[in-house]
Amino acid sequence: MTRTVDADYLVVGAGATGMAFTDALVDHSDARVLLVDRRHGAGGHWLEAYPFVRLHQSSAFYGVASTLLGGGRLQERGPEKGLQERATQAEIVAYYARVLDRLVDTGRVELLPNSEYDGDRTITSRISGETVRVPDRCRIVNAHYLAPSIPAEKPPPFGVGDGARVLPVNDLARLEEAPSQYVVVGAGKTATDACVWLLGRGVDPDAICWVRPREPWMFNRALIQPDLPIFLGMAADLMQSAAEAASLEDLFLRLEEHGIMLRIDRSVMPTMAKTPTLATWELDQLRTIEDVVRRGHVESVSRGKLALAGGTVGIADDALVVHCAADGLKYPPLVPVWRPQDITLQPIRAGFPCFGAALIGYVEATRDDDDEKNRLCPPSNYGDSMAQWAEMNVRGTRATMSFISEKDIKQWSDTTALNPTRVRPDQEPSAALDDAVARVMTHTGPAVARLEQLM
Repeated sequence: MTRTVDADYLVVGAGATGMAFTDALVDHSDARVLLVDRRHGAGGHWLEAYPFVRLHQSSAFYGVASTLLGGGRLQERGPEKGLQERATQAEIVAYYARVLDRLVDTGRVELLPNSEYDGDRTITSRISGETVRVPDRCRIVNAHYLAPSIPAEKPPPFGVGDGARVLPVNDLARLEEAPSQYVVVGAGKTATDACVWLLGRGVDPDAICWVRPREPWMFNRALIQPDLPIFLGMAADLMQSAAEAASLEDLFLRLEEHGIMLRIDRSVMPTMAKTPTLATWELDQLRTIEDVVRRGHVESVSRGKLALAGGTVGIADDALVVHCAADGLKYPPLVPVWRPQDITLQPIRAGFPCFGAALIGYVEATRDDDDEKNRLCPPSNYGDSMAQWAEMNVRGTRATMSFISEKDIKQWSDTTALNPTRVRPDQEPSAALDDAVARVMTHTGPAVARLEQLM
């Protein structure tokens, strides 16, 4: 059985970017949208995320433009008292369910869950086998170009021998018997979450072996806040540091001195710069783990032994190896957002993918010429190495200067909490804000030029 849906847009992927694009497009046009996702609902990888995960950034920076995630509240207790709230996995899943209900209630949005886009404008349900087609005039929106891989859905990127105990990070919360040793494999946000969770459950730091193929740089969460003087003050220090840096290593060390960048081991220069945010209390906990293996990527695990690119390491016979090594961020080639065959969602402003997707949705709703849209919204990459981080900031800064020059885009961006530099109508003037704005304006040009040289 095949039916045709009269849609103007087919959005392939109902995760964070697909939902942010659809929300902004529908709110600023009369477009009809068909969403399709292989999972059972909206929310993307959050539907399968490990149960103790939280957003690494403030809730306000995540989600869709029309609906604030959380209440915009400051945390009132705990080690992050005074910082903006960060949603849990359950809260994010519930949020996207509410957003989907709002979109469907417009009468112009439909979701096809548990379905695959087959190409050639055809979708097939994995449950019923029904096929759905969209008309030739329907624009295809690729919202899964940068879709993350997660441990729950991807096998370990290393061999597992007989007798070895390996599980994805999701299953940590369901353990029934403690091993004598935990071996956490990975150096990104998932691995830091796993280590902090284990320590918070009373695991002795000496019972944790942490395999870190690369050392990570991370942003200080206290400075990535939806508080304009704080965020712009951080940006001003970043731009001034970039303008004055002698090398990429010197730049990151300057940022560390400003309290912007964090590293776990100050005796080792990190080479990974995905730069999720980290709280200083988490940093203190991570530094209690002394059994750190830096011998490259794990090649295989067997009972009592890890084989790595740089040699072998003995582990306990009953060691539990925690797989945190899925490639959460993707690094495919940058392509124009608007092409004849599709609209490919990618970051625009560095580090805030939901804002970028919402911006693309707004621009699609308010402009007709694809060349003009691409001029306003050139894509930015994600950072991995320090050089890619520099490139991300060059591209993101230039894109911001482009779209913010349009009066209506500036007005729209100031209405959404997804924009970290929005100026609210009730923004109180302050000497700190004036100083931050002046320094950003002074140093941004030289910083971009210097980052281009360094990257």
